[in-house]
Amino acid sequence: MTGLRARFRAAPDFEQMLATVAKNADLWAAVWRRAVVDDDYLDRVAAVAGDWHLLVLSEDWCGDAVNTVPVVAKLAALSPNLELRVLARDENLDLMDAHLTGASRSIPIVILLDAEYRERDWWGPRPTALQDSVSGEWKVLEKSSRYREARMWYARDRGRTTLEEVVSMLERAAREVPPASSADTP
Repeated sequence: MTGLRARFRAAPDFEQMLATVAKNADLWAAVWRRAVVDDDYLDRVAAVAGDWHLLVLSEDWCGDAVNTVPVVAKLAALSPNLELRVLARDENLDLMDAHLTGASRSIPIVILLDAEYRERDWWGPRPTALQDSVSGEWKVLEKSSRYREARMWYARDRGRTTLEEVVSMLERAAREVPPASSADTP
C-alpha cells in the first residue's frame, strides 16, 4: 500500500471528484449545494489544534456516499484546519480492506489523518443510528424498501448526524497522543 501522505496528495479534492461523477451527478450536485454546516460544528473544528486531513473512500453509485460525502466535504471546505480528498474505493481495495464494515467493503469511509498523515481514526459507512436500523429492524425488508427507508432517514436528518459523528471523531483524536509511526506507513 502506498503511503497515506502520497495517496492523499494525489487524490482529487471534492469539487474535482464532483466534476467527474458519472452516476447520480444531479443528486451529488444537489446535496453539495444544499449542504448546511451549522456554526457549532465549525466552531468545534476550529477549536481543534493542528491541521487534519480527511481521506474518503467512495464511489459515485453509492447512495450512502451521495448523502454523506458532500456534507463532510462542506465541513472541510468551511474549516481552515481540515482538508478533504476522495479516492475511488474500487481502485484502492488495499485501503478499503483495512476499513471493512464486518466483512463488507461498505462505503463511504472517512479516514482521519493528522498533520503528519498518520491515521488516527475512521468513520463510515453511514451514521450509527442508520447503520443500526439497516443491520437490525430493516434487515427483514426487501432491498428496495431498505433503500427507501434510508433515503427518508437522510432527508429528515439533513447531514446533522454525519457531522456530529465526524466532528466528534476529530475531537477524540485530537485529545489522544498520536501513535509513534511514520507518515508513510500504511
